[in-house]
Amino acid sequence: MCASVPIATARSDDLNQRRASEPCRQIAAIPGVGLLTATAAVAALGEPNSFASGREFAAWLGLVPRQSGTGGRIRQLGLSKRGDSYLRTLLIHGARSVMVRGKHSPWVAALLKRRPYSVAVAALANKLARTIWAVLARGRPYDVTVFDVSVEPAMHIA
Repeated sequence: MCASVPIATARSDDLNQRRASEPCRQIAAIPGVGLLTATAAVAALGEPNSFASGREFAAWLGLVPRQSGTGGRIRQLGLSKRGDSYLRTLLIHGARSVMVRGKHSPWVAALLKRRPYSVAVAALANKLARTIWAVLARGRPYDVTVFDVSVEPAMHIA
């Protein structure tokens, strides 16, 4: 029992240090990303420039469709589920929380009209991963106007 007190204190101190780090604070400002996800992302990503793009980072996490094909036909299957399963799970849960809260961007609303709920959650988790990479690679804090994708209304010809 006494041995667990120093471990708990060490974990608390480590969590406070990570909470104070600038990259974790920048990432935690993204909707759907909390302290656990931010610290896990910073630890897993390491140097953001080790990935050429956010797409490559999302693929490394396993948040892209698995592909199989022959004879020139490519079939897209479920998520590839490669990479860091803990961070992928946190991003999926964060995306699900954004969907449940009901404060959808136009992009999410349009996606929910076209695709099933679970597919939309996976797509939003992919977008969260790409946004995390962009915030860390560019060194700028999260700004909704820069990172949010809005859907342009279709032009109707009368």
